[in-house]
Amino acid sequence: MLSIQQKLTQTQKLTPQQIQYQKLLQLNNLALEQRIKEELELNPLLEEEMDLKTAEDDDDRYDEDDSFDEDAEFTVEDYMNDEEYFDDPSYKDHREDSYRPIAKARESFSEHLLQQLYLLEIPQEHIMLGEEIIGNLDSDGYLGRNLDEILNDLETFQHVKVSPEDAETVLKTIQTFDPPGIASRNLRECLIAQLHALSYDPYYSYLAELLLNDHYDSFLKKHYNKIREAMNLSEDTFHSVIQLITKLNPKPGFGKIENYELNQITPDFILEEVDGGFRITLNDRSLPTVTLSKTYLDMFTENKAHRNSSEREKATYKFLREKFESARWFLACIEQRRDTMLKVMQSIAEYQQEFFRKGLIKPLRYKDVAGDINMDISTISRVVNGKFVQSRQGIHELKYFFSEGIMTDDGEEVSNKEIKEQIKNLIEAEDKSAPLSDDRLADILKQEGIQIARRTVTKYREAMKVPVARFRKEA
Repeated sequence: MLSIQQKLTQTQKLTPQQIQYQKLLQLNNLALEQRIKEELELNPLLEEEMDLKTAEDDDDRYDEDDSFDEDAEFTVEDYMNDEEYFDDPSYKDHREDSYRPIAKARESFSEHLLQQLYLLEIPQEHIMLGEEIIGNLDSDGYLGRNLDEILNDLETFQHVKVSPEDAETVLKTIQTFDPPGIASRNLRECLIAQLHALSYDPYYSYLAELLLNDHYDSFLKKHYNKIREAMNLSEDTFHSVIQLITKLNPKPGFGKIENYELNQITPDFILEEVDGGFRITLNDRSLPTVTLSKTYLDMFTENKAHRNSSEREKATYKFLREKFESARWFLACIEQRRDTMLKVMQSIAEYQQEFFRKGLIKPLRYKDVAGDINMDISTISRVVNGKFVQSRQGIHELKYFFSEGIMTDDGEEVSNKEIKEQIKNLIEAEDKSAPLSDDRLADILKQEGIQIARRTVTKYREAMKVPVARFRKEA
């Protein structure tokens, strides 16, 4: 029997402007330059202003006493009085009508992956998940966060729900991108993804995947005779399978990331210590500005007065109105991006004062910064990914400042980066004829007051790509 029921639900969807802002937020200054150039080509209401006034600290958002500069005002308000089109409550007024980009030599590795993602004909929710996955890749190209955590963040902070099954499909699709195996969660998944994506002999590919699925631990330990006997393969066939596996790339993002990004690092922030505080500026002060074209704005105002006179004037007004709306939102997103980046960097600087002064890093989590500046964790993730800061300690990616901590016997929390460094030093100083096992490393750290489990030592050792003790043994 059919029945009618009334159900009240509350949902929140992202506007196109919010989506544009999030995409701009994850770009570093170099990548943003290319995006701005594309917008300049597409939108005649935007123009690059070459003759720029040279006001000191025009773009400083934080002065020497760390206060935020709210004095800069957007100067095209005369063109923003159309109540019919500009009464959107989500609109946020600009404080400036310009942005100064940095020239870019080539696309970043993240852009290379995102371009492939945007070519897919999949729902917007899946695109957003793909952006989060790409934004959480480590230096070797592996997915640095648990997929369930990413899904939880999407639902909690962006009100986007993707089922675990669909998430696996999106992840598997990204793993077929160039380079194949990118965004894998472990080495086995990375190698199998490459077998699926690349054109190898189907028979040997099938045997290689079977070996990795059923005999992976023995493969890592190089127990080849045991594997060959279990798979009942001839020596020639088994040799061909092993050769195929060894051709695969265990670090699909390593060389790519270095070639695309790390060899041409331009810091996005400059951090200086002034009078006991920190002055943070975006590294974009000496470059051309992007502003609204006064010529086209005058045409827009003129056509507005005659928008119903003829079909041609109606079409002209419609075109200019759409381009003006697009330009306005683009500039608003650029300005909002600037403010957000500076707020995140300021929070990081406050948490990591000891590092910027003495080189001592402390544990810090995304949620700490998110709570400090009242923003979503996903926003923090977008800001820190691929962004660099220059200080007297050198140039560091913002991701470097985030790590979990372990409590010591003295009640202090020690960053896992420091613990990894201690493990590395212990291994480098060990007797190579009797290398330290993970259990022994854990015992030594406990004697130094760091309560750490053996499995945690194993995790950190593997993250540093250090082999197990028996493979480090030398005669």
